[in-house]
Amino acid sequence: MDAVNRLGEESPVVIFSKSNCCMSHSIETLIRNFGANPTVYKLDELPKGKKMEKALIEMGCNPSTPAIFIGKEFVGGSDEVMSLNVKGKLKDLLIKANAIWI
Repeated sequence: MDAVNRLGEESPVVIFSKSNCCMSHSIETLIRNFGANPTVYKLDELPKGKKMEKALIEMGCNPSTPAIFIGKEFVGGSDEVMSLNVKGKLKDLLIKANAIWI
């Protein structure tokens, strides 16, 4: 879990995903459409990806991907990010994290 938290704090927006996960792609596209450039870790392509996936599940992310950190804080999965977007709060969160400036 420490490795996941450490990686989640390295950039304003971090997404843990899998290359075959359509929701991961959708969340990444949503965040990029705001002008942010998220750091994306594809668990199925990382040597310690299985271990990281287990840590994400332990953090409460089920399914394990996508898992999103914004501003060094674990936001959750796709449901949480979509909810923030629908409520109009995602943009403000990205601005606060210095992921976007406008």
